[in-house]
Amino acid sequence: MTLDKILEEIKKANTIAILTHESPDGDAIGSVLAMGIALENLGKKPDRIIREFPRKFKFLPSAEKVQQEPSQEKYDLAIALDCADLRRLDGKEIFENAKETIVIDHHGSNTMFGDVNFVNPVAPACCEILIGIFTYFELDIHQDLGSCILVGIITDTGGFKYQGVTPETFDFTAELLRKGVKVSEIYEKALETRTRSNFELLKRILSRMEILENGKVTFTYITSQDEKEVKAEAGDHEGLVEIGRGVEGVEISIFIRQIDNEQKYKISMRSTNDINVSDICYLFGGGGHPRAAGCLIQGTLEQVREKILSEVHKALK
Repeated sequence: MTLDKILEEIKKANTIAILTHESPDGDAIGSVLAMGIALENLGKKPDRIIREFPRKFKFLPSAEKVQQEPSQEKYDLAIALDCADLRRLDGKEIFENAKETIVIDHHGSNTMFGDVNFVNPVAPACCEILIGIFTYFELDIHQDLGSCILVGIITDTGGFKYQGVTPETFDFTAELLRKGVKVSEIYEKALETRTRSNFELLKRILSRMEILENGKVTFTYITSQDEKEVKAEAGDHEGLVEIGRGVEGVEISIFIRQIDNEQKYKISMRSTNDINVSDICYLFGGGGHPRAAGCLIQGTLEQVREKILSEVHKALK
């Protein structure tokens, strides 16, 4: 069984690196921190490697143990969490150089790039998969571990409002609540609290937001200069794509962000009904979930805008 193989690889490894995707969100952060705590409970000393750690998640248990760079040239085992493709993995060179690799994920577009792959596209969050794995390993899901798991579930389900939520999602949350996890506090810090920089970026994207395709599409953007002016840090752009999706009648929200003052833009897309934005992003080398996906496009702002809107127009026909 795959889970037995995963446990076997963990037990025999002396050095372990835990990785996740670039620009990590709450599920990515929660997954790495939860796995780190779980491995410590198994007697291991893993490296939790996240090069851009959003400050809004620094309240989580063991966040202080996250490191930006690896401590080893080559690991016995590398574990990739919440990442569908090696191209999006932050630290792919670490993963490729490891003796053994494990992938645990919930994206339907996962390319199965590990030696051992455990992918459940039905799960609304990678953290929900992890709670099942840790239970199978007979680990104690105590308050600290549960808090990290819950932040992933809450953020990737939008506070339990997205279609991917299952009855098991609420069962797991209820169990975490019984373990002493402060659900309301985590909800507030992960979803409702904005950094000052995020708030300043929010004002800018609202002022630039276009409503297109007879009210079915919203489009907005920020530049590297915007982020510099508001002193944005890692993760301060998170959640901005959701703003457009909340407009009445909108089926697709598009938010683009310039990368490092270059002619390169990160595209984030959200949809509400039958439009699969993962398919659109796949055309540009990206992917994700049917209702939440992203990609990277090179070009000027106008060129990128034209490219993505052209494909969105086709998808709406």
